[in-house]
Amino acid sequence: MSGLSGRSDLGRLVRFLLVGVVNTAFGFGVYALLIWLALAPQLALALSWCLGVLWNFGTHARLVFDTTGLDRLPFYVASYGAIYVVNAGCLSALLALGLHPIAAQAVLVLPIAVLAYLLVSFALTGRLPFVTRRGRDEFS
Repeated sequence: MSGLSGRSDLGRLVRFLLVGVVNTAFGFGVYALLIWLALAPQLALALSWCLGVLWNFGTHARLVFDTTGLDRLPFYVASYGAIYVVNAGCLSALLALGLHPIAAQAVLVLPIAVLAYLLVSFALTGRLPFVTRRGRDEFS
C-alpha cells in the first residue's frame, strides 16, 4: 500500500470511527429504549437495525465515503443484512449463556463494528479498505 490510496483509506477509517460513535449511540440507544419498553431482545434488535440502516447510510455515505444519491443503498442494505445475521446469531449465543440483553449487545459492539467497516467500505466504494488493485490507478 502506498500513495494517496493509503492516506485516503486512513482518513476514511478515522471518519468511520468518529461517525461510528454517533451511529453506535443511535442504534444502541434505540435498542435500549425498546428493551426498556419491554420488547423481546430479537425484536428490539430488528427494529433498531431497520432504523439504524437508514440513519447510518446517511452518515456513512455523506460524512465518511463522500457518496451521494441512493444508487449504493441496495449494496449498503445487503451489507447490513449480513451484519445483522452475524449480530443476531452472536446475540442469541450470548443470551443462551445467561447475559442480560443489554450487556450481551454491548459485548458485540466492537467486533460488529469491525465487520461493519469492512462490509460498508465495500458496499459504498466497491473495494475493501487498504487494498489496492493491481493495474489500477491508486490515485482514483
